Amino acid sequence: MVQAEKRQPLLEVRDLVVGYGKSTVLHGVSFSIAAGERVALLGRNGAGKSTLLLAISGLIPIQSGSVHFAGQDITKARSSDIVALGLIHVLQGHRVFGPLSVEDNLRISLRREDRGAAAETVLKKAWDLFPELVERRHLPASRLSGGQQQMLAVSQGIVSRPALLMLDEPSYGLAPVVVDRIFDVVREIAAAGTGVLVVEQLVNKTLRATENCCLLAGGRIAHSAASSELLGNETVQNLYFG
Repeated sequence: MVQAEKRQPLLEVRDLVVGYGKSTVLHGVSFSIAAGERVALLGRNGAGKSTLLLAISGLIPIQSGSVHFAGQDITKARSSDIVALGLIHVLQGHRVFGPLSVEDNLRISLRREDRGAAAETVLKKAWDLFPELVERRHLPASRLSGGQQQMLAVSQGIVSRPALLMLDEPSYGLAPVVVDRIFDVVREIAAAGTGVLVVEQLVNKTLRATENCCLLAGGRIAHSAASSELLGNETVQNLYFG
């Protein structure tokens, strides 16, 4: 990945090969993200974007290659240990705990050190971002609309105070105005030092909200550049997104 001002990498992915059974999905993927850097991971459906995030977060096995995070080799680490290091993955879709209240969904996402007196201060970040959740804080998450559940899922990642936040299709089920709020938060947390990796289908919105971009095609990083360069490049956008 192109690193602005040669910032020290927080996440380093090197020659990653990942597949399911006999089918290989990722063929030697390499890139890096610095603390506070906003990176878009874009490509056609089936390019391997979600698979890459799952591999980084330890949810599926890696066949070969390596992943280093915050100076540690996490290639074969358990997902729980990866989360403890501050690498947080908000999965695609409405991945919330339906029977639990909205507030309890957020509380179980807090770091251990935030589960006491600091809890309300940390939770306020979610309430400020999505006032709709405040009004429903005592309702079971299963009673939220699809869009509200997605707001909750994103909020779970934010209250975990990640060093790196990976968002897989955060716009799913959301109105455009709410998507804009999510990207505003991406900028805000990155400005405070959190790295952000975003997988999205809303290409132009994502490019405007990020600094750098990796284009994934056929399980490989086909191109990487500043997001601003790709935003106005019709040839590249037509090639990779149709």
